[in-house]
Amino acid sequence: MRVLVVGAGAIGGYFGGRMLEAGCDVTFLVRPRRASELASAGLVIKSPNGDVTLKNPPTVQADKLTDTFDVVLLSCKAFDLDDAIKSFAPAVGDKTAIIPLLNGMLHLDVLETKFGAARVLGGLCAIAATLNEAREVVQLAPMQSLNFGERDGRMSDRVRAIVETFAGVNGAAASEHIMQGMWEKWVFLASLAASTSLMRTSVGNILAAPGGKDFLLGILDECSAIAADAGHAPGGPFFQRTRGLLTAEGSPMTASMFRDIKAGLPVEADHVIGDLIVRADAAKIPVPKLRTAYTHLKAYEKQRLS
Repeated sequence: MRVLVVGAGAIGGYFGGRMLEAGCDVTFLVRPRRASELASAGLVIKSPNGDVTLKNPPTVQADKLTDTFDVVLLSCKAFDLDDAIKSFAPAVGDKTAIIPLLNGMLHLDVLETKFGAARVLGGLCAIAATLNEAREVVQLAPMQSLNFGERDGRMSDRVRAIVETFAGVNGAAASEHIMQGMWEKWVFLASLAASTSLMRTSVGNILAAPGGKDFLLGILDECSAIAADAGHAPGGPFFQRTRGLLTAEGSPMTASMFRDIKAGLPVEADHVIGDLIVRADAAKIPVPKLRTAYTHLKAYEKQRLS
C-alpha cells in the first residue's frame, strides 16, 4: 500500500519514519523548507527505541502532488486542518483511507464533508515527541502507539491490509473500539490541557496548591460526563490510570498546549476544549471549570494576535 504522511514534524516524522524504516512505501507531503531540510540532513529520529537517520526520504510538495494514495496519515494541528486538506486533496482517490491523528472529534465532521464518511477512519496516537533546534525528531519517552480502525467497529479488509502494511512499526495496531479510544484520549488530554494551561504550571504544583486536587478531579469529572452522554463513558483501567496521573504528587506533567502557550504558539482551544463545551450545552451538563479554562485560552489567543 502507498502511504502519504502529511507533514514530517514530530508526529508525522516519527511514525512515517518508522514506517519507512520498516520498508513501507511512504511519501511525506511537506512544505518547501521541510523538503530542503530532509534533502540535506535526512529524516533524523532520536529515540529511546533506537536512533535512525533516513537519507533522502521520499517527499512531495502540494503543487506537485498528482498521484492518489491508498492511505493518508494526517497528523497536523487542528488549526492547520483546512490548509492540510487543500494540500493533500489530490491524493485522495475512490479507495483512499484517511487516518487522522488529530485530537477531539471536530475534524471528523470536516473530513467527512470534504471526502465522504466512507474514506475517514478513526485514529489516535500516543507519543511524547518534539522537533529540536536541529529539526530532528526527538522521542522523549519510550512509550508509543498508533491505533486506527473503522468507526463502526468492523474489522474490514482495508483495515486488515493497513495492519499488514504497518506490521513492522512498533505500537501500530487496529482497534475495533477506535471511537471509545478517541473519546478516552480526548477526556485525558482536555483534562490535562485545561488544568495546566489555566494554572500555568505542572500537575504536581497544582496538587500542592489549596483546592488543586479538587480542581483537577473536577475537570476530569466534567470531561467524563460529556463523554458518557455521547455513549463513550471512560472507565476501567483507562480511568484509573488517568486519575492516577492527575493525582500524582510532585508530577512534572504538563500538556503540550501549556508548553505552546509558554512558547507563544497557536493552541487548539476550540478543538480540544471549546467543542466539549458545545456538547455539554447540548446535553445540559454544567461545566464551569471547562468554561473558565476556555475563556483563558481564548483571551490568550486574542493577546497573541494583538
